[in-house]
Amino acid sequence: MMDKSWILLRNRALPEYLNGVEQFLNFAFSNPNIGLRIQCSCTNCNHVRRKTREEVKIDLLRWGIDPTYNRWIHHGESDSSSDDEINSSANSDLGNDDDATFEMLHDMYHGVPIDNITHDPSDESAESRYEEPNAEAKSFYRLLKDAEQKLHPDCEKFSKLSFVMRLFQMKCLHGWSNTSLDSLLKLLSDAFPKGHVLPNSIYEVQKIIKDLGLDYVKIDACVNNCILYRKEYADLEQCPKCGEKRWIVRKGGEDDNEVASSKLNKRKKGIPRKILRYFPLIPRLQRLFMTKRTAEDMRWHKDKRVDDGVLRHPADSLTWKTFDENHLDFASDPRNVRLGLASDGFNPFGSMSNAYSMWPVFLIPYNLLPWLCMKQSNILLSLLIPGPKSPGMDIDVYLQPLVDDLKKLWADGIETYDAFKQQNFQLRASLCK
Repeated sequence: MMDKSWILLRNRALPEYLNGVEQFLNFAFSNPNIGLRIQCSCTNCNHVRRKTREEVKIDLLRWGIDPTYNRWIHHGESDSSSDDEINSSANSDLGNDDDATFEMLHDMYHGVPIDNITHDPSDESAESRYEEPNAEAKSFYRLLKDAEQKLHPDCEKFSKLSFVMRLFQMKCLHGWSNTSLDSLLKLLSDAFPKGHVLPNSIYEVQKIIKDLGLDYVKIDACVNNCILYRKEYADLEQCPKCGEKRWIVRKGGEDDNEVASSKLNKRKKGIPRKILRYFPLIPRLQRLFMTKRTAEDMRWHKDKRVDDGVLRHPADSLTWKTFDENHLDFASDPRNVRLGLASDGFNPFGSMSNAYSMWPVFLIPYNLLPWLCMKQSNILLSLLIPGPKSPGMDIDVYLQPLVDDLKKLWADGIETYDAFKQQNFQLRASLCK
């Protein structure tokens, strides 16, 4: 482990600081793929500007290095600690898994020790603090147990989880029907050697996906953005405000709901004209606390942030501090989540001539370290608002399910297991301005 204590030194003329700068530069430029410029980590550039070795050295001596930058992830160091690497080595017998989807899951849940729900019985103080994980956490840890299992005794490349995720990814990319994937799973189950752990039906695969917290909720919407068909509007077949029908109307004048009702399967619904996709916020926030490393990082703004009057993180802002003074109960627990919200439209058809604007809504957990809270794997997709046009001022209609979850998280909170403290607590959240 490299000695990084020098980054906290105020006197930049000390030999310890000068040697530390050389150590940092040697480490950063030791990567053969780094090129001639790196992101400058001085307090003035803050990892934004790319400069040469000499320019970075001058800036570090003039302005000083960011004292919160204790994991050099922009310069070749892994964002997981050595402990995390040891804990995740349980999967090393699976070989070099190049499954991009599995790597995505590792980004989300990196460093989860399989013994998260155990403790040292000889440590009496730990015994008194330890709490049994809630049902949500136990379900997640059972899923990680699945990740340890080889697909079959002779398989060195895939685990059960990585293979299932690869199949599901292919289903989504190539438009396979549920029936086709179900048939493929049955064929593979018959073809694989005895002792395999592959699910033999789409139903079992969907259960795994749901346990991952990667599912979403479809909510029918008025084609004119008037309402969402939920709560008191859930059973309506046309918009009470503009009168537009909920279902696609066929050329003969009969809508899809009427066609569906005439069939033997009375439960089948018509095809909605517009669908909002909502990715529930609460389980995603709970997942952040189910890994020791991430649960610890969610306390960074309180436990490890350097408060020297320099604005490097939202926690340094006057708005954050004023909020803490006005809501002492919320601020008393550093695990309570502060969220930022962002939205913008894009054309999913790229450079094609189709005029279509789809609007994603993202949430950013500001509790995390400044170089992690804006990392792609930590940004939460909350809503996917359909087009073909911008919702404009009617975007508040689509924000309703998110607002409902935020109200619940603000008022009562939700029971969540903290893997770092090994305790259950009431998680609350607030949307920052």
